[in-house]
Amino acid sequence: MFNPLKGGPPSKGARRAVLRAPIKLYHLGLGGLMGQRMVLLTHTGRKSGQPRQVVLEVVARLPEPGTYLIASGYGERSQWLRNILATPKVEYQVGRRKYRGTAVPLPPEESGRALADYARTHPKLAERLMRSVGHDPRTPADFEALGADRRKGVPLIALRPSAAS
Repeated sequence: MFNPLKGGPPSKGARRAVLRAPIKLYHLGLGGLMGQRMVLLTHTGRKSGQPRQVVLEVVARLPEPGTYLIASGYGERSQWLRNILATPKVEYQVGRRKYRGTAVPLPPEESGRALADYARTHPKLAERLMRSVGHDPRTPADFEALGADRRKGVPLIALRPSAAS
């Protein structure tokens, strides 16, 4: 059976098309259908300088208005993460709300705690998502270790709006 989430980051073919389909919904003005659980992230390609887009799950909403946590399921293998590390200025949309801001990687300890909190709040979903990207965490400590490992784990990034958003 075809599983679009199995393996490494999508590069081409049917798997990439399935994973990129939500971008089309945002382009059609239907981002509101994604609710508050998904974010359309527009970032700058580190080599091309061209705008790039990806839709990611919101791991948490922080108390500051317009501030969200997202996770890089493939760690530093994710092209979008490598791009925002090079150029942290981003645009993002959650539901119908659009922001300009900065993508800020969380410090390892904070990232680990936040991923463990996500796993406690959404245990089945967290387990499924982690397995789909090649991890098999079983305890909160496992999730915390994954969140703290930027290179091989699942680091978290805060999207923070600029004052003008």
